[in-house]
Amino acid sequence: MTTWKENELNKIGNASELRIAPQRSDGTLRNPLPIWVVRVGDDLYVRSFRGPNGSWFRAAQRSQAGQIQAGGVQKDVTFVAETDADVNDAVDAAYQEKYGRYPQYVAPLVNNEGRATTLKLVPA
Repeated sequence: MTTWKENELNKIGNASELRIAPQRSDGTLRNPLPIWVVRVGDDLYVRSFRGPNGSWFRAAQRSQAGQIQAGGVQKDVTFVAETDADVNDAVDAAYQEKYGRYPQYVAPLVNNEGRATTLKLVPA
């Protein structure tokens, strides 16, 4: 499995938003959408604000592949569902720390529906 370079982790993890473009079934990329991203250790995570009904999330779940752009980094990625409760607790804390000044937008990301959409971004 490929890992992130430290400078990529820093740039993406510190970016206020990430542009995510899941792959369609024909291999083309969807139009990129801005979402929030958090870093936990040497990993990057995203969640769907709209829970499992978010269109980008459903596409990412189906294809498990796409592209991200953030902090000057553009990278093809694999989307890996994260179900570990301890990791999800750390992702909750990272969202609250990074975006806590927007509690109305963080709340849907750290509730049970939001946690169910946790995707780890793995460089392809």
